[in-house]
Amino acid sequence: MIKIENLHKNFGKTCACAIDTFTVNDGDLLGLVGNNGAGKTTLFRMILDLLKPDEGEVLIDDVNPAQSEAWKEHTAAYIDDSFLIDYLTPEEYFAFLAKICGMPKSLLDERLKTFEHFAGGEVLGQKKLIRNLSAGNKQKVGIMSTLLRRPRLIILDEPFNFLDPTSQNILKHMLTDYREQTGATILLSSHNLQHTIDISSRVALLEKGHIIRDIANISEEANAELTAYFEEQA
Repeated sequence: MIKIENLHKNFGKTCACAIDTFTVNDGDLLGLVGNNGAGKTTLFRMILDLLKPDEGEVLIDDVNPAQSEAWKEHTAAYIDDSFLIDYLTPEEYFAFLAKICGMPKSLLDERLKTFEHFAGGEVLGQKKLIRNLSAGNKQKVGIMSTLLRRPRLIILDEPFNFLDPTSQNILKHMLTDYREQTGATILLSSHNLQHTIDISSRVALLEKGHIIRDIANISEEANAELTAYFEEQA
Protein backbone atom coordinates (compact mmCIF):
# COMPACT_ATOMS: atom_id res chain seq x y z
CA MET A 1 0.00 0.00 0.00
CA ILE A 2 2.63 2.58 1.08
CA LYS A 3 6.35 2.42 0.34
CA ILE A 4 8.82 4.94 1.72
CA GLU A 5 12.31 5.21 0.29
CA ASN A 6 15.14 7.46 1.48
CA LEU A 7 12.68 10.01 2.87
CA HIS A 8 14.33 13.00 4.52
CA LYS A 9 13.09 16.33 5.82
CA ASN A 10 14.96 18.90 7.90
CA PHE A 11 13.75 22.15 9.39
CA GLY A 12 16.95 24.12 9.69
CA LYS A 13 19.32 21.93 11.66
CA THR A 14 16.52 19.82 13.09
CA CYS A 15 15.88 16.42 11.54
CA ALA A 16 12.12 15.92 11.22
CA CYS A 17 12.27 12.75 9.12
CA ALA A 18 15.01 10.32 8.12
CA ILE A 19 13.54 7.01 6.96
CA ASP A 20 15.66 4.86 4.65
CA THR A 21 12.96 2.32 3.82
CA PHE A 22 9.58 1.42 5.28
CA THR A 23 6.50 -0.38 3.99
CA VAL A 24 2.90 -0.27 5.18
CA ASN A 25 1.08 -3.36 3.96
CA ASP A 26 -2.49 -3.59 2.75
CA GLY A 27 -4.80 -4.06 5.72
CA ASP A 28 -2.33 -2.85 8.35
CA LEU A 29 -3.59 -0.79 11.24
CA LEU A 30 -0.33 0.99 11.95
CA GLY A 31 0.07 3.07 15.07
CA LEU A 32 2.82 5.68 15.14
CA VAL A 33 4.05 6.61 18.60
CA GLY A 34 6.78 8.89 19.84
CA ASN A 35 7.39 11.92 21.98
CA ASN A 36 6.71 15.47 20.79
CA GLY A 37 8.96 16.32 17.86
CA ALA A 38 9.46 12.68 16.87
CA GLY A 39 8.22 13.43 13.34
CA LYS A 40 4.79 11.76 13.24
CA THR A 41 2.86 14.70 11.76
CA THR A 42 5.71 15.56 9.39
CA LEU A 43 5.61 12.01 8.04
CA PHE A 44 1.85 12.13 7.54
CA ARG A 45 2.07 15.46 5.74
CA MET A 46 4.67 14.12 3.33
CA ILE A 47 2.58 11.00 2.64
CA LEU A 48 -0.35 13.30 1.79
CA ASP A 49 1.78 15.63 -0.36
CA LEU A 50 1.14 18.52 2.01
CA LEU A 51 4.85 18.88 2.67
CA LYS A 52 7.69 18.36 0.21
CA PRO A 53 10.56 16.14 1.36
CA ASP A 54 14.12 17.30 0.97
CA GLU A 55 14.82 14.00 -0.75
CA GLY A 56 13.29 10.58 -1.26
CA GLU A 57 9.73 9.63 -2.07
CA VAL A 58 6.50 8.10 -0.87
CA LEU A 59 4.52 5.71 -3.07
CA ILE A 60 0.85 4.87 -2.50
CA ASP A 61 -0.02 1.82 -4.60
CA ASP A 62 3.13 2.57 -6.61
CA VAL A 63 1.94 6.13 -7.28
CA ASN A 64 3.94 9.14 -6.10
CA PRO A 65 1.36 11.53 -4.57
CA ALA A 66 3.39 14.49 -5.83
CA GLN A 67 3.05 13.30 -9.43
CA SER A 68 -0.53 12.04 -9.66
CA GLU A 69 -3.98 12.64 -8.16
CA ALA A 70 -5.08 9.00 -8.52
CA TRP A 71 -4.35 8.12 -4.88
CA LYS A 72 -6.93 10.63 -3.65
CA GLU A 73 -9.80 8.48 -4.92
CA HIS A 74 -9.25 5.92 -2.16
CA THR A 75 -7.56 8.00 0.56
CA ALA A 76 -9.02 10.10 3.37
CA ALA A 77 -7.20 11.90 6.15
CA TYR A 78 -7.75 14.17 9.10
CA ILE A 79 -4.73 15.94 10.55
CA ASP A 80 -6.28 18.92 12.33
CA ASP A 81 -9.25 21.27 12.11
CA SER A 82 -7.68 23.20 9.23
CA PHE A 83 -9.06 20.32 7.13
CA LEU A 84 -12.62 21.44 7.95
CA ILE A 85 -14.71 24.17 6.32
CA ASP A 86 -15.67 25.85 9.54
CA TYR A 87 -18.29 28.30 8.21
CA LEU A 88 -20.54 25.33 7.38
CA THR A 89 -22.62 23.22 9.72
CA PRO A 90 -21.54 19.57 10.00
CA GLU A 91 -24.48 18.54 7.80
CA GLU A 92 -23.51 21.09 5.14
CA TYR A 93 -19.90 19.95 5.28
CA PHE A 94 -20.83 16.28 4.89
CA ALA A 95 -23.19 17.16 2.01
CA PHE A 96 -20.34 19.04 0.33
CA LEU A 97 -18.03 16.03 0.66
CA ALA A 98 -20.74 13.72 -0.65
CA LYS A 99 -21.32 15.94 -3.67
CA ILE A 100 -17.61 15.96 -4.52
CA CYS A 101 -17.47 12.16 -4.61
CA GLY A 102 -20.86 11.69 -6.29
CA MET A 103 -22.58 10.14 -3.28
CA PRO A 104 -26.39 10.33 -3.43
CA LYS A 105 -28.17 11.95 -0.49
CA SER A 106 -29.90 8.69 0.43
CA LEU A 107 -26.52 6.97 0.87
CA LEU A 108 -25.12 9.96 2.79
CA ASP A 109 -28.06 9.86 5.20
CA GLU A 110 -27.62 6.11 5.65
CA ARG A 111 -23.93 6.44 6.46
CA LEU A 112 -24.43 9.36 8.84
CA LYS A 113 -26.81 7.19 10.85
CA THR A 114 -23.94 4.81 11.53
CA PHE A 115 -22.12 7.64 13.34
CA GLU A 116 -24.97 8.63 15.66
CA HIS A 117 -23.50 6.81 18.68
CA PHE A 118 -20.10 8.42 18.13
CA ALA A 119 -21.62 11.88 17.48
CA GLY A 120 -23.41 11.56 20.81
CA GLY A 121 -26.22 13.97 19.99
CA GLU A 122 -23.78 16.89 19.93
CA VAL A 123 -22.72 17.07 16.27
CA LEU A 124 -25.70 16.36 14.05
CA GLY A 125 -28.96 18.31 14.19
CA GLN A 126 -27.51 21.11 16.33
CA LYS A 127 -27.66 23.87 13.69
CA LYS A 128 -24.22 25.05 14.78
CA LEU A 129 -21.40 26.11 12.52
CA ILE A 130 -18.34 23.91 12.81
CA ARG A 131 -16.36 26.89 14.09
CA ASN A 132 -18.71 27.11 17.08
CA LEU A 133 -18.37 23.46 18.09
CA SER A 134 -16.16 22.34 20.95
CA ALA A 135 -12.71 20.97 20.13
CA GLY A 136 -13.97 17.44 20.77
CA ASN A 137 -16.93 17.80 18.44
CA LYS A 138 -14.75 19.32 15.71
CA GLN A 139 -12.57 16.24 16.11
CA LYS A 140 -15.63 14.03 15.64
CA VAL A 141 -16.60 15.89 12.45
CA GLY A 142 -13.10 15.38 11.06
CA ILE A 143 -13.02 11.68 11.90
CA MET A 144 -16.52 11.09 10.51
CA SER A 145 -15.51 12.83 7.29
CA THR A 146 -12.63 10.37 6.75
CA LEU A 147 -14.89 7.33 7.05
CA LEU A 148 -17.83 8.76 5.12
CA ARG A 149 -16.97 7.45 1.66
CA ARG A 150 -15.39 4.18 2.77
CA PRO A 151 -11.78 4.82 1.66
CA ARG A 152 -9.17 2.06 1.44
CA LEU A 153 -6.51 4.23 3.13
CA ILE A 154 -7.18 6.35 6.22
CA ILE A 155 -4.67 8.62 7.96
CA LEU A 156 -5.52 10.13 11.35
CA ASP A 157 -3.20 12.34 13.37
CA GLU A 158 -3.93 12.18 17.11
CA PRO A 159 -7.57 11.09 16.65
CA PHE A 160 -8.13 10.58 20.39
CA ASN A 161 -7.27 14.20 21.19
CA PHE A 162 -10.10 16.25 22.74
CA LEU A 163 -12.45 13.25 22.96
CA ASP A 164 -13.97 12.21 26.27
CA PRO A 165 -13.24 8.66 27.49
CA THR A 166 -16.55 7.28 26.18
CA SER A 167 -15.95 8.72 22.71
CA GLN A 168 -12.38 7.40 22.71
CA ASN A 169 -13.64 3.88 23.34
CA ILE A 170 -16.34 4.20 20.68
CA LEU A 171 -13.67 5.39 18.22
CA LYS A 172 -11.48 2.38 18.97
CA HIS A 173 -14.36 0.05 18.10
CA MET A 174 -15.25 2.10 15.01
CA LEU A 175 -11.74 1.84 13.58
CA THR A 176 -11.24 -1.85 14.33
CA ASP A 177 -14.70 -2.71 12.95
CA TYR A 178 -14.09 -0.60 9.85
CA ARG A 179 -10.81 -2.38 9.15
CA GLU A 180 -12.36 -5.81 9.67
CA GLN A 181 -15.33 -5.03 7.42
CA THR A 182 -13.46 -3.32 4.58
CA GLY A 183 -9.85 -4.54 4.76
CA ALA A 184 -8.76 -0.91 4.76
CA THR A 185 -5.29 0.28 5.71
CA ILE A 186 -5.29 2.70 8.64
CA LEU A 187 -2.42 4.85 9.89
CA LEU A 188 -2.83 6.76 13.12
CA SER A 189 -0.58 8.60 15.50
CA SER A 190 -1.32 9.06 19.15
CA HIS A 191 0.21 10.07 22.45
CA ASN A 192 -2.20 7.63 24.06
CA LEU A 193 -0.02 4.56 24.14
CA GLN A 194 -2.65 2.20 25.50
CA HIS A 195 -5.29 3.08 22.91
CA THR A 196 -2.72 2.67 20.15
CA ILE A 197 -1.63 -0.74 21.40
CA ASP A 198 -5.24 -1.82 21.87
CA ILE A 199 -6.16 -1.44 18.21
CA SER A 200 -2.96 -1.55 16.11
CA SER A 201 -1.68 -4.59 14.25
CA ARG A 202 1.75 -2.93 14.08
CA VAL A 203 3.33 -0.13 16.07
CA ALA A 204 6.17 2.03 14.74
CA LEU A 205 8.20 3.98 17.26
CA LEU A 206 9.66 7.27 16.04
CA GLU A 207 12.52 9.15 17.61
CA LYS A 208 13.90 12.37 16.12
CA GLY A 209 12.57 11.51 12.67
CA HIS A 210 13.81 7.91 12.64
CA ILE A 211 11.69 4.76 12.92
CA ILE A 212 13.71 3.00 15.56
CA ARG A 213 11.37 0.06 16.11
CA ASP A 214 8.70 -1.66 14.02
CA ILE A 215 6.80 -3.98 16.32
CA ALA A 216 4.22 -6.60 15.40
CA ASN A 217 1.49 -6.21 18.00
CA ILE A 218 1.37 -9.83 19.12
CA SER A 219 0.43 -10.85 22.64
CA GLU A 220 1.94 -8.39 25.15
CA GLU A 221 5.24 -7.85 23.35
CA ALA A 222 4.46 -4.37 21.98
CA ASN A 223 3.07 -3.20 25.30
CA ALA A 224 6.13 -4.34 27.24
CA GLU A 225 8.65 -2.98 24.76
CA LEU A 226 7.02 0.43 24.37
CA THR A 227 6.31 0.84 28.08
CA ALA A 228 9.96 0.16 28.83
CA TYR A 229 11.07 2.66 26.18
CA PHE A 230 8.93 5.52 27.49
CA GLU A 231 9.87 4.78 31.09
CA GLU A 232 13.50 5.19 30.09
CA GLN A 233 12.67 8.58 28.52
CA ALA A 234 10.97 9.88 31.66
